[in-house]
Amino acid sequence: MSFDLDAYLARIGFDGERAPTRATLDALAAHHTAAIPFENLDPFRGVVNRLDPESLQAKLVHGGRGGYCFEHGLLLQAALRALGFTATGLAARVLWGSPDQGAIPARTHMLLLVDLDGEQRVIDTGFGGMTLTGTLRLERDTAQDTPLEPFRLVDLHGDWAMQARVGDEWKTTYRFDLHPQHPIDYEPTNWYLCTWPESRFVSTLMAARATDDRRFALAGRRLSVHHLDGTTEKNTIADVDEFRSVLTRDFLIDAARIDGLDEVFARLP
Repeated sequence: MSFDLDAYLARIGFDGERAPTRATLDALAAHHTAAIPFENLDPFRGVVNRLDPESLQAKLVHGGRGGYCFEHGLLLQAALRALGFTATGLAARVLWGSPDQGAIPARTHMLLLVDLDGEQRVIDTGFGGMTLTGTLRLERDTAQDTPLEPFRLVDLHGDWAMQARVGDEWKTTYRFDLHPQHPIDYEPTNWYLCTWPESRFVSTLMAARATDDRRFALAGRRLSVHHLDGTTEKNTIADVDEFRSVLTRDFLIDAARIDGLDEVFARLP
């Protein structure tokens, strides 16, 4: 099955110039994150995410669903290559929320490095609650604006570390190196994250989506809406009907096409 670029661009609502330019790259980051949510409903339900091109397009493009980093990253990589970009997959060690910023956890995250007009840019549409909505120059120690928070890349023991400015504080999301990854390299980690009983993707339901002025975040039954002005709304979902409504309204997930949502909601803390 070939990649259906027209269907992907329609899915994310992009009708701009189809040229491998900086403007196109930034627009794709913004449109993709606004249209296709981060979510782990399948691993939480005991279904292993499939990373082959056919499955990715069936789920994220045609199926009214989102996914997690490997799904987002591989789908976006296919789209970028179809548009004429050179996009290389990388792997990252997640540090978001970790008290030890020098820790070396497993490489469980995917991001992309794009060669563009003599510079390299990072694009990452699959990091959940703090995903990039723009792109970053591969350059250390420079705060870079995105449609939402400023981000920067810094040195961390020879690796690159991505940081987001949250309020007045720079917080590290993950660390990575520039060793290229191929689709097969993500398969073992994908299986591990979808099946290991202690994996967060198996034990905790999460969803996230970013627009041009807010971030939606779902953790179990707790819904948070973080606005660009720094204010946050929090709500606890009361029942399965509200759960379906939140998935559809805030995360653009076609809840009617997902089996077993009653059982899913009953498991949520």
